[in-house]
Amino acid sequence: MTNTCAASRAAQSGVRQWATSIAAVAVAAAGVAAQQPAAGQVPQTPGPPAPGGQAPVLPGRPQPVGPAPSATAARTFTAPVGLLFNTVRPDKAADFEKLIAAVRATLETSTDPTIAAQAKGWRFYKAAEPGPGNSVLYVFVIDPTVPGQDYGLGRILSQGATSTDAAALQETWKLYALSVTGGGSLLNLSPVPEAPEEPAAGEKPALPKP
Repeated sequence: MTNTCAASRAAQSGVRQWATSIAAVAVAAAGVAAQQPAAGQVPQTPGPPAPGGQAPVLPGRPQPVGPAPSATAARTFTAPVGLLFNTVRPDKAADFEKLIAAVRATLETSTDPTIAAQAKGWRFYKAAEPGPGNSVLYVFVIDPTVPGQDYGLGRILSQGATSTDAAALQETWKLYALSVTGGGSLLNLSPVPEAPEEPAAGEKPALPKP
């Protein structure tokens, strides 16, 4: 009886450790979400966009030609496949999806050859499971990526848009600034190489080429 109880406690401990590990991986993948306002509390006016958000450059304003180098690096892929994670306030999911619609329209209509190449591999997904802090998790899958090119949403909107209406662009960008809970995160994915074929019985393995 004692052995049975000990085994049961060990099994329960193993399950708890497994669940904790899975939760840790999910949080790391989605990024550490910023604290959300209490229920019924109106969010404060945001400061600068979260790292990697990259606010669009508005025409006619003395702003930098492109995002800061650190922000560019946060949205640049080096592997053939990439993932972008965005955690969104539950009450702002509809606004974030309006932003996604604007980005999609820009990707489809832009005549910029770089943006057209990025559009070919860009897919937008919404997770059924809640993200960190009960947020809504959106996952952008880029397969294939255009290595070295900036995937910041602000750059796509500003450089790919055909309209020069700065006010409209600013209103579209507010959908991002007021909906996300943090800067999100990025993953570079490379294929796992297949295992080499084992030689048939009695066959000598091939020698590596010099």
